[in-house]
Amino acid sequence: MLLASNGSLDGVVQLITVLVIFVLVLFITLYVTRWIAGFQKKQMNGSNMQVIETMRLTPNQFVQIIKVGNQYLAIAVSKEQVTLLTKLEEDEIDLEQTNTQSADFATVLKQFKKSLPVKGDEENTSSKDDE
Repeated sequence: MLLASNGSLDGVVQLITVLVIFVLVLFITLYVTRWIAGFQKKQMNGSNMQVIETMRLTPNQFVQIIKVGNQYLAIAVSKEQVTLLTKLEEDEIDLEQTNTQSADFATVLKQFKKSLPVKGDEENTSSKDDE
């Protein structure tokens, strides 16, 4: 009887140990991922190139407006190649609209919630349309 209870205690201790190690590995992974993301962001900020806007044409084809130095370029990007479409002037690009796309998730979520119709409003608008 004494041996049986000692064996189950060892099992519980092993389970707790494995759970603690698992949680530690998750936290280490989280911090390393954040560190790598911060490092890559610093590397990208120091460059002379910047992607202004991207539009998907097909799953593997995109049209991008990029800034290289002081020039704006429209390029086509596919799986196999990158093709220069044209050079753009700064006044041809709406930079204000492209900067709003870098909003944080909370702002995007609030805008999405505002765009959803309210259940009571649907009934009111449908009855107004019927009249």
